[in-house]
Amino acid sequence: MEHAPAWLTSSLIYLSAAVLVVPLSRALGLGSIIGYLVAGIAIGPWGLGLVSRVEDVLHFAEFGVVLMLFLVGLELEPQRLWNLRRSIFGWGTAQVAACAVVLFAVGWLASTHWRIALVAALGLALSSTAIALQVFGERNLLKTPSGQAGFSILLFQDVAAIPILALLPLLAGAAGADAPRSGLDHALEAAKVIGVIAGIVFGGRLALRPLLRWIARSHTPEIFTAAALLLVVAIAALMQFVGLSMALGAFLAGVLLAESEYRRELETDIEPFKGLLLGLFFIAVGMSIDFGVLIARPGLMALLLLSFMAVKLAVIYALSRAMGLPRAQRPVFTLLLAQGGEFAFVVFQAAGPNVLPPEVTSLLIGAVALSMLISPLLLVVIDRYLLPRYDVAAGTPMEEISEQQEAKVLICGFGRYGQIVGRLLSSQGLKVTVLDHDADSIESLRQFGFRVFYGDATRLDLLRIAGAASAKVIVVAVDEIESSLEIVDLARAHFPQAKIVARARNVGHLYQLRDRGVVHIEREVFESSLRSARSVLEELGWPAHEARESAMRFRHRNIRLTHETYPHYKDRAKLIAVAKEGRQQFEEQMARERDERKGRASRGWAQDAD
Repeated sequence: MEHAPAWLTSSLIYLSAAVLVVPLSRALGLGSIIGYLVAGIAIGPWGLGLVSRVEDVLHFAEFGVVLMLFLVGLELEPQRLWNLRRSIFGWGTAQVAACAVVLFAVGWLASTHWRIALVAALGLALSSTAIALQVFGERNLLKTPSGQAGFSILLFQDVAAIPILALLPLLAGAAGADAPRSGLDHALEAAKVIGVIAGIVFGGRLALRPLLRWIARSHTPEIFTAAALLLVVAIAALMQFVGLSMALGAFLAGVLLAESEYRRELETDIEPFKGLLLGLFFIAVGMSIDFGVLIARPGLMALLLLSFMAVKLAVIYALSRAMGLPRAQRPVFTLLLAQGGEFAFVVFQAAGPNVLPPEVTSLLIGAVALSMLISPLLLVVIDRYLLPRYDVAAGTPMEEISEQQEAKVLICGFGRYGQIVGRLLSSQGLKVTVLDHDADSIESLRQFGFRVFYGDATRLDLLRIAGAASAKVIVVAVDEIESSLEIVDLARAHFPQAKIVARARNVGHLYQLRDRGVVHIEREVFESSLRSARSVLEELGWPAHEARESAMRFRHRNIRLTHETYPHYKDRAKLIAVAKEGRQQFEEQMARERDERKGRASRGWAQDAD
């Protein structure tokens, strides 16, 4: 019998370790990241020894981080990215520079050679994009001030890794290695970098959308999935070719496609690959921990780990205060940025023996890997013992919903829209369960006598506790479009008995809700805007019944136009054509009605209206 191929054996080992350990870790309340890291330790060189070539796995698994940054870019439109520019280059520079300077000073005061102290400080100043964004996403914190600040800093770190890597050959030259490259070499390198970035930007604007549209029209889902993966792989390869961050290139491509009509389809196709490869990345990090160094010099390893994390915790917490982040969000933000990052592995390995002696490299890589292992554990401690959820303004505990509810109506989101719905239902003696995740609003509403529970409605476990499984109606009234769609998806998948009544922020949101089979949808300002327009007509002298009829005709025509354009909303050219034609027909109809009123009316209000 022939032996199984090496890739088949490795795949069996990785998948078995993940399937056995990760569910157990989640069941113990430790989270999936710790499960992956423990699985890596178990099968790695210092565990069962089932896998030995850790570097090969780590290089392949880094593609999970690339896919994650691409998906993050898809959620961030160019205008939003431009709005974050000050946070990215302001606070990002402050974090990297402050941490590097303090770490360098500590290393230099400890009588470490300045080159070793500098490279160690620059590498240790970076944080784990994979773990931080994963945790921010799992906790739905990316839209919060701490999530936005953390994302901005992590994005800057990806940019900062480029000059850090460029600095290493200069340090090697200072150590007596080969002479640095000439100015012409640097100019050619810079031109190559600018050319690739410009190609990605202009190609994304001019070529990617038509190409995706052409592929989508083939009606071959697996080819669209292959095209999505090819897009990310090609851009990552281009960025690596010019010595830039693959993750940064994938993020840039995602931003350029954030306004594309195929954004959701791209997310759906790539999400499973991202999850698997990120899991493999964390397994590889677990395998890369060199317990030999830890066993040989445990005191030095512990001192290094505690020192660099203590320095970063102090600097980043001070930075979080300067940024004005809410007090309740600072501990998680600080801890996620205080750990070492995957780019530190690249920096330390690229430094070479001329800058970092091999034993120092092993110590630094081990400290970074251990920091990535203990950070999720510390996060569990913070959640359970040090940071109960509370309203920062009032300083009182704000516990998540924990008692099972049985009301027939569940309202998700209790802002200005959800409150009107809830008050009307309550006035009719109906029992309603309300779920909202804004602690300030909940505290205020409770003072007015409303019974509102704290909890994020995008979490399936909290929806179950809130009674979604027995509810007859689920009202989705949250502010954010992405959260609204996520709640609808959860309700459709897990609570099919409940009818969904949803609030739409705009027509695009309405279309996406209709895609999900939602029938009862109301645009939040549509009716109130019509009433305001009707009041304007009356103030101009129109009789009340004429103003009312005009507003109603406009309402009916607008709703009909929405139905007519819905089948084409993913085809922008067709959508614009149908909308223009419908608007022109409506304007012609209104012009005819104005002429008819002029002909039959001799009252002054008609002239005033014109």
